[in-house]
Amino acid sequence: MRARLFRLASMSTSLPAVLALEDGSVFRGLAFGADATVAGECVFNTSMTGYQEILTDPSYFGQIVTMTAVQIGNYGVNEEDTEAAGPKCSGFVVRELSPIVSNWRAQMSLGDYLRKHGIPGISEIDTRALTKKLRVNGAMKSCLSTLPISDAEAVSRARAWQDMAGSDYVKDVTAKEPFFWKADDASRFNAPYVPPGTTFGLPHIPARKFRVAAFDYGAKYSIYRKLVIHGFEVQVFPAGSSAELVREHKPDAVFLSNGPGDPAALAYVHKTVSALLPEFPIFGICLGHQMLTHALGGSTFKLKFGHRGGNQPVKNLETGRVSITAQNHGFATDPASLEKGGAKVTEINLNDNTVEGLRHTRLPVFSVQYHPEAAPGPNDADPLFVDFYKMVEARKAGKI
Repeated sequence: MRARLFRLASMSTSLPAVLALEDGSVFRGLAFGADATVAGECVFNTSMTGYQEILTDPSYFGQIVTMTAVQIGNYGVNEEDTEAAGPKCSGFVVRELSPIVSNWRAQMSLGDYLRKHGIPGISEIDTRALTKKLRVNGAMKSCLSTLPISDAEAVSRARAWQDMAGSDYVKDVTAKEPFFWKADDASRFNAPYVPPGTTFGLPHIPARKFRVAAFDYGAKYSIYRKLVIHGFEVQVFPAGSSAELVREHKPDAVFLSNGPGDPAALAYVHKTVSALLPEFPIFGICLGHQMLTHALGGSTFKLKFGHRGGNQPVKNLETGRVSITAQNHGFATDPASLEKGGAKVTEINLNDNTVEGLRHTRLPVFSVQYHPEAAPGPNDADPLFVDFYKMVEARKAGKI
């Protein structure tokens, strides 16, 4: 199979770009992607690969993402591996933009992809110094510009940006109306590569299908694909859908997706999830986990710099098993707040002991803070989807 190999335009022809933080720090580098000036929350991701998944993850809406890996862009971009209709972050920061794209599946360079979608990027800055600053001081408001603006103006725009806390970004990324995720969608968007003439990488799909009402708070395509290949017919609902609308469609279960912004700012979602709790088996991930927290009367708080990367160690308190997980979130559940809602903590993060999973003590309801569909293992978290299927199966059989 012949690799696709092409060289980017000479780096020496790149124009200057600037990244400014609210504390007055300024990083000067080279521009790539779109000609634009944007503001957002500056965060860092420790993943070594998967920049296309990161760029198109709706959970990054409103954020300027810094990659800690030294070189980014070497395998290019292709339309099959996107997690949404386009990149959802505000801007992209890298140490070095690869001058060569080499991969048999590549369709365009990273720079061309960002330019196509109006997202600015900056390279040739000290991302190690930037990451250390964010770790010490926390995620910051920032401005990234590939246009000729002064350092002072960039800092001013960073400080003027509305803080992430209290912001409802779900309304900007959710589906506009309900729809069914079709099986061919699962193969078209981020489906696993299967060598011709084999079934390698394809799990056994249960013969019986259950219908799941999947709330889209900013879901990745891979989530729907995972649900389909684990035995579910997926009907997607916009975040603002009412409990009454969901009941009308008579699903067998409810799924709560990932998404961006402050979970405490989504009172309309808390109300809907709370109403559905007694009626359906429910599985939530990431923001969906936080929606369950609030629906159960609990609370969330903002982390200093969040968990973003594919190397987060999580311990299951029920089994003692430790998994390496993929995560992308800036808020966490207050464990003490769960007690009054009838839930218990089932998993914790081994880096900082924050809550990574919960389970209701009486209802068929559970959730995890990480992304089981992101597959850093690559299949470490697949048992969660199997558990969800078995839970729905037991509920339909009247066993729970």
